[in-house]
Amino acid sequence: MNTAGSRLPTRFIRGAGVADGRVGRRRSRFVADGMPRLLAGLVACIGFCVLAGPARAQAQPWPSKPIRVIEPFAPGGALDIIARAVAQRLQEQTGQPTIVESRAGAAGAIGSEYVARSAPDGYTLLLGATTTHGINPVLYPSLPYDAVRDFAPVTLIATIPHVIVVNPALPITSMREFIAWAKTHPGLAYGSAGSGSPHHLAGEMLKSQAGIDLTHVPYKGSGPAMADVVAGQLGFMSIEITAAASFIKSGRLRAIAVAAPRRVPGLDLAPVAEAGLPGFEVTAWYALFAPANTPREVVLRIQQEVTRGLADLPTRERLAALFAVPVGSTPEELAEFQRADMARWARAVKSSGARPD
Repeated sequence: MNTAGSRLPTRFIRGAGVADGRVGRRRSRFVADGMPRLLAGLVACIGFCVLAGPARAQAQPWPSKPIRVIEPFAPGGALDIIARAVAQRLQEQTGQPTIVESRAGAAGAIGSEYVARSAPDGYTLLLGATTTHGINPVLYPSLPYDAVRDFAPVTLIATIPHVIVVNPALPITSMREFIAWAKTHPGLAYGSAGSGSPHHLAGEMLKSQAGIDLTHVPYKGSGPAMADVVAGQLGFMSIEITAAASFIKSGRLRAIAVAAPRRVPGLDLAPVAEAGLPGFEVTAWYALFAPANTPREVVLRIQQEVTRGLADLPTRERLAALFAVPVGSTPEELAEFQRADMARWARAVKSSGARPD
């Protein structure tokens, strides 16, 4: 409105100056010729205001429609459990339907790319993890997304230690027994959530540090891989305790060690490091990301809603029961955490010699 109004006086003031220096006949001609132009300008201005009005009215605060949380791995694993917990809290707190949608494949790259290319409006979010935003960027020379530039960090949700689980039919009850058995049974198969996942790199680190021969079998998610350990199609895997807890409790899996630097409260398991593998650690993390260029105020609103849910006692108790450590960081803290994790996995990839399958 202001722009259109500022042009009209400039144009007609120049015309008026010429008319003022001439006879009245010229002034009359100016008025006759100028009025249609003036009316046309006013009509255009009014039309702009009418059209702009609805556009402004449609710019509603977030959220004004359903929200999607994309999980880049197959359902059944720890990420799926965390994604559904986050979606449930978002829906309860915002009043908007919040849907968990699986877009699995390519070690999480399919779902990650999908969110990276989505509209930056806060309605399509990614439940990213160690694989998608910590390992993939340092393991794969070319990804269809940039783990840093293509995303707006929202909040670090939780961390979960890995445990080494075996099929209970194997005569293995400790990490030392596992190493000894693997040395006499080369080619022992293990599963993962895909090439480059923490489950995969855990196996590669075991191979290099323990000097054993293992065969990697990648899946589209840790859930299907774990199911095949239960079924006896695979011998073992390194997996988040959250995903394996019920199978361990029921006796369908046997946990032999925790891949943490120290013992975990509530778990009667020795760290892998105590079996002669110093520094062995595999901790999974889960974080919420939005597409890059999502408005800052929307990112902060999402972060506030998620961290408010994590601060809720029932939610914390639910996560604690799954051996997950709730975090609830700021976007800046998540960005710093991600950079440090990428550097850590870069060292692990280099030392283990891991390569994509």
